[in-house]
Amino acid sequence: MAGAQAQRPRLLQAAAEAFQQPDVRYKILFTLGMLLIFRFVAHIPVPGVDREALQNTFDSNAILGFMNIFSGGALENLSVAALGVYPYITATIVMQLATPMIPRLQALQQEGEAGRNKVQMYTHWMTVPLATFQGYAQLVLIQQLGGVTNIGFTDGNALPTLATIISMVAGTMFLVWLGELISENGVGNGVSLIILGGIVAGLPGLIGRNVLTGTGAALGGLLLLTVMAIGVVAFIVVFQEAQRRIPVQYARSTFRGGRMYRQQGQSFIPLRVNTAGMIPIIFATSIMIFPPVVAQFVAETVDVGWIRSVADFFQAVLSPASGFYWLGTFLMVVIFAFFYTMVVFQQQNLAENLQRQGGFIPGIRPGRPTQEYITRVLVRITWGGAIFLGLVAVMPYLVTGLTGVQALTISAAGLLIVVGVVLDTMRQIEAQMMMRNYEGFIS
Repeated sequence: MAGAQAQRPRLLQAAAEAFQQPDVRYKILFTLGMLLIFRFVAHIPVPGVDREALQNTFDSNAILGFMNIFSGGALENLSVAALGVYPYITATIVMQLATPMIPRLQALQQEGEAGRNKVQMYTHWMTVPLATFQGYAQLVLIQQLGGVTNIGFTDGNALPTLATIISMVAGTMFLVWLGELISENGVGNGVSLIILGGIVAGLPGLIGRNVLTGTGAALGGLLLLTVMAIGVVAFIVVFQEAQRRIPVQYARSTFRGGRMYRQQGQSFIPLRVNTAGMIPIIFATSIMIFPPVVAQFVAETVDVGWIRSVADFFQAVLSPASGFYWLGTFLMVVIFAFFYTMVVFQQQNLAENLQRQGGFIPGIRPGRPTQEYITRVLVRITWGGAIFLGLVAVMPYLVTGLTGVQALTISAAGLLIVVGVVLDTMRQIEAQMMMRNYEGFIS
């Protein structure tokens, strides 16, 4: 606990001192400049948009408003950046899950930088069809709700529809390129910062619509909401930083004066309580939001009475305003947290790499016993991480019920992204400052 308390002042001090270093200052300003370009692009609409009809559609539909949070308002504007970088995130997740099952991808991962570049290229290729499908699906859904017109490939609408989809796909790939520029020349993970920028940019409008101009929520409810928001952020920080350190010893042999001496080195394997990060929440949210979206589409297009009744039932039961939706989200987040953690752990080959480097866990034999021991420890701490993610996922529903501030549904994944990206960026700034201090000692 003392180490965590001492770490926060160092992070803040590093951020304050960063502007005193010209190269670090350039990286920070470059990052801010790229984020400014992203926000400019997020306000460029696709061709043929009726802004008034689109705004009315989003104001009257909770599902679209829920989906709009991730895009930072870009979906509500139906801009060229309406899809954000989420098709790329989906492609990245698919490639991570496919790597253990496809020998060719496994071989590429082991080829070093060149192999990883090829995997990255495949991820970019996969992003294009995913963005195309997602863009068309969103356009069809918004058209069914009256937000746009002339979407389809019949009655002379093929060319406008194709132009709109191409614009949205191009916007996604442009944002991915901006993110990679930030990763190379700026500070932090570029794609994560793009997502962070969208979420943070959408918060003022969300608060303005739902709190300042709300339906008369009591002042006590707003104060409770503020306190709970601070508590949730602190809760996320604690679990994001929590880890179990497994001690590791290394036996090294050195020759000195014609004699062999054995030296013992000690280190540790840091196993994070939340190894899966925000991925389980993205998986669960994507799956849980799909049935009501399909049900709404069916209810708007099908004239058969019983089919429409079934669609209305699913739309009511599994909408973001229903408790069943959040219960299902909690359970799926816990399941996906275990699944994704085990996938990532298998790809790391910790026991094999440890044995190859001459390391061992005290009291545990190298090889398979080490693998089984690490797996047991990882499963135990993942229970804490999985329940933590599940609670964060349903936190908007609980906060809304306790405070009485209606429609203030801030995405749980958004909270994780904001806190996680800020912590990671501050660490990178601190690392940059420490590296320059070491350079000063060397020179």
